[in-house]
This record gives sequence, C-alpha cells and structure tokens, in this order.
Amino acid sequence: MKPKIEVTTVTDDCVIFHIFEGARTKILRISNLRPDSEINILGHRIKTLQHPEGQLLTSFATVNDLHFGETECGKIEGLDIQPILSIQDGETPYPELMARSAVEEIYLENPKAVIAKGDITSNGLESEFKQFISTFSKFGNTLHYVLGNHDLSANQLAIPEDKKVVLNGITLLLINTAVAGKETGALSADTLEFIDQSASESAQPVLVFGHHHPWNPASKVMPENYFGINPEDSIKLVNIFKRRRNLRGYFAGHTHRNRIRYFPDLPNVPFVEVAATKDYPGSWALYKVFETQVIQIHRRISSFEALNWSDKCRALYAGRYSEYAFGELEDRCFTFPLISS
Repeated sequence: MKPKIEVTTVTDDCVIFHIFEGARTKILRISNLRPDSEINILGHRIKTLQHPEGQLLTSFATVNDLHFGETECGKIEGLDIQPILSIQDGETPYPELMARSAVEEIYLENPKAVIAKGDITSNGLESEFKQFISTFSKFGNTLHYVLGNHDLSANQLAIPEDKKVVLNGITLLLINTAVAGKETGALSADTLEFIDQSASESAQPVLVFGHHHPWNPASKVMPENYFGINPEDSIKLVNIFKRRRNLRGYFAGHTHRNRIRYFPDLPNVPFVEVAATKDYPGSWALYKVFETQVIQIHRRISSFEALNWSDKCRALYAGRYSEYAFGELEDRCFTFPLISS
C-alpha cells in the first residue's frame, strides 16, 4: 500500500510534505527554493508562492479551536457518528498536548502577536481558561484572544471588549461573534461600529479576526440557523468591507477546516477559516506582512506526539474528517494584497 503524501505547506521558498504511512507520519521539508517556480517531487507538481514586493514589516500567528477541557473528540450532540476518540488513563489530554506543541513551534517564529480565535475552552469553565493562559504564558502581552460559542456555554468567562492591535504596517481587529447559548454567531451594532470606525481612523491596512465565519452574500438561501454569522449581520459586515477599502481580510475558526472564500465586489479580500488546533490536521497559521502583501502560511503541528494524535483523528466522522478539515492547498497557503485595486 502506497503511503499518503500530503503537501501541507507551500511558501515563497519552502515546501513541507507530511507522508502518512499507517501508524506513522514522516516530515519532508525542502527549503531554499525560488519564489514563483514549479517543482516536481513525490508525484506532486507544486508552484511556490510569489515573494511579495517591499520589506518584511512584521509577523503574527493564530490558533483556534483549542478546546481545553475536552475529553472526547468527534462527538456531535444528537448524532452517533463513530469513532469517538477518548483520553486514556495516564495520557496527557490531547487539547493540552496539541496546544503545548503549537506554542513551541510558534515561539520559534518570534511573532509580534499571537491571536486565539475562539473556542479556547470546551465547556467555558474558568479552570479551562486558566489552562490556556498558562500554556501560552511565554507570549506575555503579545497574546490576544476572542471567545467562541464553547467559551460562553457555562457563563463563567467575561466577554472581552472588541480590541485593536496595532503592529508595524498592519492593524488587527479582534471582534466578538459568539452568542451565549448558541452555536451560531452574530455581530452587535457596537461591534459593527467598532469595525467601521477603526477602519476609518486607520492609516494602515486592517485585518479582522473573529470566531465565526460570515455567510456568503452571493448565496441563494438565507438559513435562519446559519452555522456562522447570521446572514443579516454578515451582509452588514461585508458592506463595511466594501465601504472601507483598507479592510483587507477576515479570519475565523469555528468550522474546523481550512477554507478561503471571496465575495462579490471584494475579489481580492480573503474571508478565511483555519482548521482546529486540537485535532486533525493540528493547525496554526503564520502571517508575514510585507509592504504590499501578506502571506498566510498554514502549519501542521509536527511534534511526534502531536502527529501521533492528529493522525488518529483522520478516522473521525466515518473517515470523512481529514478531507474536510485539510482543505485544498490554496485554502491553506496564499498571498493577498494590502492595497485595494
């Protein structure tokens, strides 16, 4: 049986393969490649990303769907889809294992900010949130977060105010999308005003980060219980993006998958979802900000223990999870412009 070869990461000068051979995954990293060039290796034809013009100004990293406190992976309320993976006696809980390994990898990149995009906890307990703060403590005041639907389930955690993080060459907005007692998301009038006003006042390009993803205004249906931000609020959000052309991207978690979408009249503005940190593929993302463009670099957490766990999660949801969560290469690694055309 041939091993499954996955092209996990492509940058302007590097390609990372994960080679899955049953019980074990090997990592192959090829560096010092030419930007915007094709290589053929292991049966894959891959093109490296273009190197953005101008200087590298800053970098930051994101994680999401950490689920500290979770003990059963793959469980969906009201459905019985096997297998369900559980923590065994004596094992480090997988949310802690994955988060610690992600921290070690992110720390090596020396980002100027680290953003957790919600579902930090599984049950919204203060004790679970303290685990998160302790695990990410080495980032100090460069750590920022928003809460997700899981974080509000026990009403123990205070919802943080919408927040502005100003870095060299880029401004990051952290917004609230979670609603207590609901899986779905929404945007308050105050949050919409915060986005609008922050963009109008910023002399820099602006990126927005929330837990829930917006509904696509081009969709022909407007479901009342849309899994992300409800359609009405999504339309308001997208209209702000259309009006404030320095709003250059929106980034979410929640769906546990890698996906990028572009909406009508915003062909160069990515609306992005990044897969969960806690299970397959065990994701975090690095963003390198240049004068003209940003590179999103998807990383699969690659310590031995992390790969051992995340590979087990390929079997979730009757074996369909890995394809869903991983997404296409262009959903994981891409560049986008900071200047409106």
